[in-house]
Amino acid sequence: MKEPAVSADPTQVLAFETDCHIFDGCGFPAPGLHSFLFEPLWGDADSNLYFNKPMLLALLGSIIIVGFFWAAFRKPKVVPGKLQMVAETGYDFIRRGIVYETIGKREGEKYVPLIVSLFFFVWMMNLWSIIPVAQFPVTAIIAYPAVLAIIVYILWVSLTFKRHGFVGAFKNFTGYDKSLGPVLPLAMIIEFFSNLLVRPFTHAVRLFANMFAGHTLLLLFTIASWYLLNGIGFAYAGVSFVMTIVMTAFELFIQALQAYVFVLLTCTYIQGALAKHH
Repeated sequence: MKEPAVSADPTQVLAFETDCHIFDGCGFPAPGLHSFLFEPLWGDADSNLYFNKPMLLALLGSIIIVGFFWAAFRKPKVVPGKLQMVAETGYDFIRRGIVYETIGKREGEKYVPLIVSLFFFVWMMNLWSIIPVAQFPVTAIIAYPAVLAIIVYILWVSLTFKRHGFVGAFKNFTGYDKSLGPVLPLAMIIEFFSNLLVRPFTHAVRLFANMFAGHTLLLLFTIASWYLLNGIGFAYAGVSFVMTIVMTAFELFIQALQAYVFVLLTCTYIQGALAKHH
């Protein structure tokens, strides 16, 4: 029996063996957690001081975003060129469609740069999934969404204390409402844990889980398309390849949607921190 190619090193596992097909006596090399592990490009994984592919993609993504906006706005014109027009359209969409609609123009203007940066960074990290050679969404590694969620969490908590003081922030976090009567203590406990513990967790996991699942599905259909290229399996390989195309198109939509949802929730948290408690 021919076995799928698996290295003894768990950080270096091939997606599939190129000469492994159905009816050849080898099992289907299904994607799994090993598909999200990468051998260090530099450094030693055992020492926890290394640089791998997701880190490289995150760095390149940041450079691309900064480079794009710098090139678009370094010499702004009254009648914008194509690059400036694209950048202005994206910037204005986030500013008016998300920030102004959620926080308001007066309060939200100062947060526009942050929200725009978050949106395009998350979107770029997601887009790596369908870009040839890269083909991996950085946000499918939980550490990246977690750090972004922590940044938003710190901003939200600090704004709440700054705007309302300690007592007001406590009421904001616990949903204090005297009209609840006897159930008020229980409601306050639930709200406290929901806001300060569950909220940042779900903010990170929502992005991570969608990108993790999407990448796994793309891998599944891509590997299956190659694996089925043998004998009568050619017919099934065609169906699998069509599904790969469909899933890629669907993933494009999900990537943009998840970036939108992430910043929309961020704006919602900021609005909640700035709003008066009733």
